[in-house]
Amino acid sequence: MTPAKTTKIKLPPNPFVHEILELVSKQRSKAKKVEVLQEYSHEGLKAILIWNFDDTVISVVPEGDVPYNPNDVPVGTDHTSLRREWKNLYHFVHGGNPKLTPIRRETMFIQMLEGLHPSEAEILCLVKDKKLGSKYKITYDIVGEAYPDIKWGGRS
Repeated sequence: MTPAKTTKIKLPPNPFVHEILELVSKQRSKAKKVEVLQEYSHEGLKAILIWNFDDTVISVVPEGDVPYNPNDVPVGTDHTSLRREWKNLYHFVHGGNPKLTPIRRETMFIQMLEGLHPSEAEILCLVKDKKLGSKYKITYDIVGEAYPDIKWGGRS
């Protein structure tokens, strides 16, 4: 008998954050989850995970459902991604851009959501409320093991 062959799922180059998190969620062991996070690591993914899991990152956009229209154009045509937009996330956390009025900040947040792939927008809505774990099987411990370079705390 030959041992059962395991097939490893490979994501396309520069995958969306939701594709990475879905692949992490499918892994059965902590070690495999860590491996996937390390393989597909990028600054945007880390920024999302820090916002979600670091208690000192405080959202300054209202908690709860966001009234926006999901971007429903076909994939690959007119979406942006968290991989590209992560540098603008500072506008939505405490200390990031104190000169913005709440109305301007909320308008910018909605505009970002409406430009993102719908699954990426959903991630951003979950992260602002620190609820990423309600959809994806990922924890602070997994993120900490995958990215020991992240310095936790002291962000607000």
